[in-house]
Amino acid sequence: MFQGLGILAVLIIFVATNAVYIIKEYERGVVFRFGRYNDTKGPGLRIIIPFIDKMLRVDQRTVTMDVPSQDVITKDNVTIKVNAVLYFRVLEPNKAIIQVADYLYATSQLAQTTLRSVCGEAELDDLLSKREEINNRIQDIIDAQTDPWGIKVSLVELKHIDLPQEMQRAMARQAEAERERRAKIIQAEGEYQAAEKLTMAARVMSESPATLQLRYLETLRDISSENSSTILFPVPIDVFEVFRKRMEKES
Repeated sequence: MFQGLGILAVLIIFVATNAVYIIKEYERGVVFRFGRYNDTKGPGLRIIIPFIDKMLRVDQRTVTMDVPSQDVITKDNVTIKVNAVLYFRVLEPNKAIIQVADYLYATSQLAQTTLRSVCGEAELDDLLSKREEINNRIQDIIDAQTDPWGIKVSLVELKHIDLPQEMQRAMARQAEAERERRAKIIQAEGEYQAAEKLTMAARVMSESPATLQLRYLETLRDISSENSSTILFPVPIDVFEVFRKRMEKES
């Protein structure tokens, strides 16, 4: 009798273990009955029929998938290594189970091939300067391919582009040459503006001789204040011409 009760207890535990499921908030349970899709269970305590039903759990949280570094030959024949990160989540758990054998592995492989294809169609300068455009293109392609699997790709980001050493040196030289070019342009623009100002000043002084004489005297004062040595300089007759005219008017 006790042996029969023990067997019955074991049988009840076995049935309860295979019939009662607790589905978490971020999970969904895909139920198959006699091998055919039956229902998708939401979070909470769920009971299925043992030996008849089978439940598979599917995580609906966003998955962060690292796309391994890929060897790529760009459109302008430069060999580089590119890796990326992919963000996606399962929207339709039944499709993720029925339509593809392993949706995580399939999505990873699709991301790798798409990364190589898109980067191989672009030139190196575009990969470096138009990353957002490349990211969006890769995302659109992967999202369209995974849509039948019930998967939504929310974001793709290129993480790192590994360039050959000779290409890095060439780009460094190019950047240095560009900085020198900009420095020379800024210097030339400064000299041009200074020349314009000097031309305007010369025009004003030519129209007013008194201004020129006052500027001359001011320059002499600055020289005398900055140097303690004796300075000999010729005094132009024009300097006294202003005072002579003023004295003639007063007389």
